Amino acid sequence: MNRVRVKICGVRSLEEAEAATECGADALGFNFWPKSPRYITSEAAHDIIAALPPFVASVGVFVNEELKAIEAVASDLGLAAVQLHGDESPEFCASLLVRKTIKAVRVSEGFEPQSIKLYPVDMILLDTGSPGRYGGTGKTFDWGLAAECARLGPIILAGGLTPENVVEAITTVRPAAVDVCSGVETEPGRKDLDKLRNFMLAVADANTFLQREKHGASNR
Repeated sequence: MNRVRVKICGVRSLEEAEAATECGADALGFNFWPKSPRYITSEAAHDIIAALPPFVASVGVFVNEELKAIEAVASDLGLAAVQLHGDESPEFCASLLVRKTIKAVRVSEGFEPQSIKLYPVDMILLDTGSPGRYGGTGKTFDWGLAAECARLGPIILAGGLTPENVVEAITTVRPAAVDVCSGVETEPGRKDLDKLRNFMLAVADANTFLQREKHGASNR
């Protein structure tokens, strides 16, 4: 498998964006849901995105937003991808005209891994299900279910990831990428730069482990 990539979600300032990219983040998430404590206006996000290095992807996060509104923001900001984090249907996902689409699926009681195949998107993000919440819970879910999903196709693992548990999460699930938000914050909507750096170091350790495992298997 390739290196597990990292998306830092809920970025709200240039300082946070610069710290994340300096640490090696592959993508930054900008939350355009007004009810979120991590909400950012498209105007503020524009200024941050304009300052990003060319190899860092910008991802817009939307919750139950109108189709045309999503497409307009994606076009205006030149987003690399749109992340649908609400109750969007497979049909809604299919009709969205953007470069790349990520669908967040909340894992709760009764979740069936095969259900992710219903969504015609570029990638599935798995997050912890919580009544009335659309992400940012700070809680993990059964990584065994996530591992089953990862065998069906590339996934992004989210939900309660921290510098302390991300190595175990990666080596258990083998996702294509991980997404962190509350696990690197001092409070909702404010990133802790030390936690952010420690998270990236932990992911690097996990990637080193996976590469050594891969090379060991190829030499047997």
